[in-house]
Amino acid sequence: MQFMLDRSIRKPMYRQLAEQIENGIISGDLSQDQPLPSERELAKKLQINRSTVVTAYDELEAIGLIVRRKGSGTYINTDIWGLTHKRVPNWGRYVEDGSFLPNLPLVQKLRNETEQEGMINLSSGELAADLLPNAQFARILKDHAFDEHLGYDHPLGDAGLRETICKHVKTYKNMDVEPNSILITSGAQQAIHLIVQCLLKPGDTVAIEDPSYAYSLPIFQSFGIRTLLLPVDQYGLNPDDIVALQRKHRIRMLFLNPDYQNPTGTKMSLERRKRILELSSKYGIPIIEDDPYNLTSFDGRIGPTLKSMDDNENVVYISSLSKVVASGLRIGWIIGPEKVIKRLSDGKQQIDFGHSVFPQWIANQFLDSPQFDKHVSNLRIQLRERRDALILALDSLTENEVTYLVPQGGIHLWCKINHEIDGYKLLEESMKKGVSFVPGRIMGSTNGYVRFTYGKGNGASIQEGISRFVYALRSYGI
Repeated sequence: MQFMLDRSIRKPMYRQLAEQIENGIISGDLSQDQPLPSERELAKKLQINRSTVVTAYDELEAIGLIVRRKGSGTYINTDIWGLTHKRVPNWGRYVEDGSFLPNLPLVQKLRNETEQEGMINLSSGELAADLLPNAQFARILKDHAFDEHLGYDHPLGDAGLRETICKHVKTYKNMDVEPNSILITSGAQQAIHLIVQCLLKPGDTVAIEDPSYAYSLPIFQSFGIRTLLLPVDQYGLNPDDIVALQRKHRIRMLFLNPDYQNPTGTKMSLERRKRILELSSKYGIPIIEDDPYNLTSFDGRIGPTLKSMDDNENVVYISSLSKVVASGLRIGWIIGPEKVIKRLSDGKQQIDFGHSVFPQWIANQFLDSPQFDKHVSNLRIQLRERRDALILALDSLTENEVTYLVPQGGIHLWCKINHEIDGYKLLEESMKKGVSFVPGRIMGSTNGYVRFTYGKGNGASIQEGISRFVYALRSYGI
């Protein structure tokens, strides 16, 4: 049997070889009476590294298709279908072949290794423990009896919480919405997934900001969605870029984060917001507005969201309590046209039969209490102090190596390294020194940037973290 490897496709060569041998065994084209070619012989014949053949044989041996006999060679297992041998599923192949793509390896590394003892985490997009309203939640649990029904909830989420969100967005964001136009989700992440899964189809084209959190999400590629990039400057994205893209492509959706954008921390200007809404109406392009940071405005002034300016139901609005209350609460929401919300709620029902009752109850109690406003006011003060600590550390420890725009809200500082660097290698060096950050290439198309998050640490840890980062920068050769 001849083996043919195609170097032009993305499938690893060891996987191609293993599959061809497996097919040959099942079809009978490979005889059980003769040994398979030796690793060295097959590598020479196919002009590949011996390690590639070794890996292919290891995989086939793991699932019981071949056996290695020391001093004799590698043979097809004669008891594949018998009782004395049980075949093990090739879980590695299942893991790699699924249509839902995994996070980038570096994203997985950051998630898994940043919680190690002694590591200063300037990469995680969540709040520090001392910024969470634990005492207020304890008071709620003490003062209020939980007597809610513990069965499946309303498809859109708890009615009381949706009523409270209506009041909340009216008070803080000047948005007039009805409970039936709200869907409770497991944070903003699930909201984005539901929109992609339920409202788009493979082959559609969407536009996202560059850089942006959306850039790092594998969800678009998993579902065959093509993404086009809209560069972000200090005032947000330029509406003229939308026009240019629309002339060449049929854009199905815009995914935008106008307020204290992740990762740049920029706030889109009012003029650009108006123009983007005009273009949305002109071309019939829906806007997905992701708004996790609006309430963190350090001066307390909350500008208009795109949704609050939208008179035509062109905007689907996403927000959550993850960045202003607690990420572990897993409470987010989508606000949009009722027929869209109904479609998204059907998708959520298929996934989890609706949101958990208890976190909705406690979120409702807190969001509807005077304690919420006090918490947000204190959060703004604390985040501003931590931003200032980060900037002070950078200014005192670097020598014009790093430049940045000062964010007026949110939890991120987007920095340009004023030297040529490999962000991934710099991260490796930094983690050896005990500090993590997010390399800019994870979130954008341009190299030479890093994102520091100041919401996770305190002043002392931020100072030490930047000191370790600068040490890594020096070790890198800058």
